[in-house]
Amino acid sequence: MTSIDNITLEVADPAAAERFYATAFGLDTQLRLRASQEPTTGFRGFTLSLTVSQPADVDALINAALDAGATALKPAAKSMWGYGGVVQAPDGTIWKIATSAKKNTGPATRRIDSIVLLLGTTDVAASRKFYLDRGLTVAKSFGRMYVEFASGPGPVKLALYRRRALAKDAGVSPDGGGSHRIAVGGAIGPFTDPDGFTWETTTTATRTASQPV
Repeated sequence: MTSIDNITLEVADPAAAERFYATAFGLDTQLRLRASQEPTTGFRGFTLSLTVSQPADVDALINAALDAGATALKPAAKSMWGYGGVVQAPDGTIWKIATSAKKNTGPATRRIDSIVLLLGTTDVAASRKFYLDRGLTVAKSFGRMYVEFASGPGPVKLALYRRRALAKDAGVSPDGGGSHRIAVGGAIGPFTDPDGFTWETTTTATRTASQPV
């Protein structure tokens, strides 16, 4: 079991990114922002998913993100798994908003039930072993395609997904290189995993999205 305390996104303009995330998703302590000009091209190898309770909340959050400047990658639609869509924030981060429910049970609340960080891997089995060696435990596993780890009290869950499949799910090409533009904050760091994702020991010094820039 692990606990991800927060996610740090490396962005060109922290002030603009802060305004976007506050307006679109209402995220604060779960998300941190750090100025960076590290070069990156194409798919950054990860997505963030917001899980909600019903389709009305998916629509409300996607519409809020689009109004705040996001780009639609996949319009919200029904699938065999539920209902969801994908947007790309102005800073380049890809967000999927989804629910397993197919019918609404009430008006939209925009309440987020969970946040899932999906890391795209070239070898799911090797990355799975890497994280197991660092004390994580598996909650769900689908062969060499997908692994979800048991989560602690932190606000973010961790999962591994084959890179090409993750890109397809997000509606983008799997090609990309350079910086991932993300760091994961938690007690099991610091280290860099086999796919180049950086974990940092959580500190109070890193700016949160709700703090002034």
